[in-house]
Amino acid sequence: MHGHQIRRAAQVDRTELWSDVKPGSLYGALHRMQVEGVIEAVRTEQEGNRPARTIYALTSAGAAELIDHRDEALRDTKLRHDPVDLALQNVIDLGEDALRAIIVARRKALAEQLDAWLALRELAAPHIRGLEWTTFRHTELRLRTELAWHDELLDQLPKLMANQPTSMTTS
Repeated sequence: MHGHQIRRAAQVDRTELWSDVKPGSLYGALHRMQVEGVIEAVRTEQEGNRPARTIYALTSAGAAELIDHRDEALRDTKLRHDPVDLALQNVIDLGEDALRAIIVARRKALAEQLDAWLALRELAAPHIRGLEWTTFRHTELRLRTELAWHDELLDQLPKLMANQPTSMTTS
């Protein structure tokens, strides 16, 4: 595929869920991957007056690396730290009302993400096959769990703030 096809495929495959490559840096990433030997330029094509496009293919080393990344992702069970947990440990300078407003806004954003995800699943439903259903469900459950945690936090916030230290220094 050429770069534009790769970008479109990455959008369809939701590459942003497992990669930090943004559309604007795709060509730089392709160049780095070519230098690393995981892809190779196989030919250049030109249609009409459009610029010439380089067609890339996965090398055998690239296919092996892809399998390694897949297998590592399937085995990895490490629960990653959520930055919000650290932030909540350092809210001494925020009053309860200010913190509540932040948490309510976070919850609203997460609810919007869930709504958008469910709409995307509905739109994609005719094209979803096999295990793709489980990936949609996994994301849905993660968002629902985040919403439940935010609801619990908002419910317990007065009690939690009452027990909060009043300064960052501890004895």
